[in-house]
Amino acid sequence: MDPAARLQHDLVDTLKAAGVVHDEPVEAALRSVPRHLFLPGVALEEVYRDQAIVTKRVDGFGVSSSSQPAIMAVMLEQLEVQPGQRVLEIGAGTGYNAALLAHLVGETGRVVTIDIDDDIVQAARRNLIAAGFERVQVICGDGGLGYAESAPFDRIILTVSAWDIAPAWWDQLRPGGRLVLPLALRGPETQRAIAFVRTADHLASASVRPCGFMLLRGRFAGPIHQVPLLSAPGVRLAHDQTVPVDIEALAEWLRKPGRSLAVGVRANARAVGGGLNLWLALHDDRFCALTAEVSAPASGALPGLYGRAGRIRTSVGLLGEQGLALVGRRADPTENADGDEWSADAPSTDLEVYTFGAETELAERLQALIRDWDAADRPTGDRLSVSAYRRNGPLPPPGGARQVVVKERTRLVLDWS
Repeated sequence: MDPAARLQHDLVDTLKAAGVVHDEPVEAALRSVPRHLFLPGVALEEVYRDQAIVTKRVDGFGVSSSSQPAIMAVMLEQLEVQPGQRVLEIGAGTGYNAALLAHLVGETGRVVTIDIDDDIVQAARRNLIAAGFERVQVICGDGGLGYAESAPFDRIILTVSAWDIAPAWWDQLRPGGRLVLPLALRGPETQRAIAFVRTADHLASASVRPCGFMLLRGRFAGPIHQVPLLSAPGVRLAHDQTVPVDIEALAEWLRKPGRSLAVGVRANARAVGGGLNLWLALHDDRFCALTAEVSAPASGALPGLYGRAGRIRTSVGLLGEQGLALVGRRADPTENADGDEWSADAPSTDLEVYTFGAETELAERLQALIRDWDAADRPTGDRLSVSAYRRNGPLPPPGGARQVVVKERTRLVLDWS
């Protein structure tokens, strides 16, 4: 077996052992379609790690990538693709996911993938041809508009995060069809990969999984803003507030050591990223997220952010006019200078609130919300069901542990029960 094939099979074996891959057709696609053909020039050891690989940046922000194989597998299983079906993909990227879809639908099916940038489209087309998937149709256009020329589709999948559900995706999906998309339920760091089934009057979730994707661009991009901080690439704050953010003030707050406040709650990254972030977003409009690449200048001055995925550290919190409060973890003196990875399955540790600036109320509010989440038995996305209704259509009668999130074009009914 050649080195590329060996690494490819080792990666799939790892995903199976981790309980990520269950579906035999998805496993067969991952073993059959070589990822390295879609990432020319990238070392094989990098290609066949379970990691996302950024392939295009604009103004320092990643806008296109080859997604992490684990979440690709999860979403392909959510999509439940059958041979002979017609599939639309929003976000062509390198073309690798479209090739996996083409393998799943077979010779009698059809895959259309669309991207907003012509250079991405051209590269994806070359990669697909090199891998023997000339039958995949690659379109340059705004993914928010779908592709009416080939509608209706049995399946629609997004490989970028959407803030709302565009009418075209709803209208171009067959009744009973599946729409799988990373949806920001409310604000940054609340993305969930949701498999929706189209019913007569709404979209009903069949499964909800945590995820993290780059943002959809074009006319249907949401109001989530990303702003660079500390005058250093790789450190940024994301929020969906309509109030302008004073970048200079933010940078000044973060240049000074933050104050830490004990919370009295212990958790690991899986619990925080899988449930607490969404709880915070749904209970306070000032919700925000901070990310820092490990290699970024000044990133080491930031507090013990709660999560690390590869080279990205993350945290969530609340942003006010006079301060910023972030969820963190108590510093561990045994960590090395680079900071050991706090993996999703690492033991729980004490959570703390790190506060910057002058808003004491903000830190106290964040403390209270974390304690409320703990007292509510730590609800997670795994317990969540989501129903999407058109903005002006009827909603089901109220009841249970429901919350309604109003978007520009849809209303989401979230049920924690």
